[in-house]
Amino acid sequence: MRARRPCALTQARAFRFWTEMPPEPQTQALDDDAPITAGGIWLGVRKVSVLMPGIVVFAVAFGAAAAAKGLSGLETFLMSAVVYAGVAQLVAMELWRPEWSWGAIAGIAVVTATVNARMVLQGAALQPWFARYSRTLNALHLFFYTDANWLIGTRYRSEGGRDLGVLVGAGVALWLVWVVATMLGYGLGALVSDPRRYGIDLVMPIFFAAMIVPLWRGRRGAVPWVVAGVVALVTAKLFDGYAFIIVGSLAGAVTGAFRDDPA
Repeated sequence: MRARRPCALTQARAFRFWTEMPPEPQTQALDDDAPITAGGIWLGVRKVSVLMPGIVVFAVAFGAAAAAKGLSGLETFLMSAVVYAGVAQLVAMELWRPEWSWGAIAGIAVVTATVNARMVLQGAALQPWFARYSRTLNALHLFFYTDANWLIGTRYRSEGGRDLGVLVGAGVALWLVWVVATMLGYGLGALVSDPRRYGIDLVMPIFFAAMIVPLWRGRRGAVPWVVAGVVALVTAKLFDGYAFIIVGSLAGAVTGAFRDDPA
């Protein structure tokens, strides 16, 4: 018994049905390649927990400085909760004054923008990871983005991690601790107004130094690091303020871009 061949109309309908089918497997693959899970969030909280003691002390110091400068409790709370830029907030307190002019406002804006300019390079380094997610989700988690997030995320990605929950968990945990400790410092006043007196200002540099050790890729990859450090030190000696941060970062980035080693 001979099999019947399908007619041309049947073949055309089958082809049309096949071509109009939604690419479900491909969409699912994209979603699987950009996960954000509760496990990842909890991992981020655990990874950043070692930094919490230093964050608490610095937040307390900021709260005490804000109280000494005459800020109200609400103003102090909003600065930590909305601005959420630890180093920039401490710098702003050093430049704070009881009366403001447009020139003074412009000056503090330039200084804090210079301090935070490093975030541009940090964000660019992790952009291939963020690009897999929606703009809404990126806008949400980038509000909680800090130096600690960047370092934890960079190390996590270098080890093959893909879960954005690590950055979200670390960022939200740091934000909560920073805000609560800020108000604690505001209430305690000037109890810990000078972290240098107790050597607590070394907590964050030591943490960052320990975290970048696994990122070491040999002497050739260290050249941009050395260039960035030397240029930053020279800039700090020649110019007042915080220009050394962005100048050193750009020098290291340019050096790395012109080398064969992608590290």
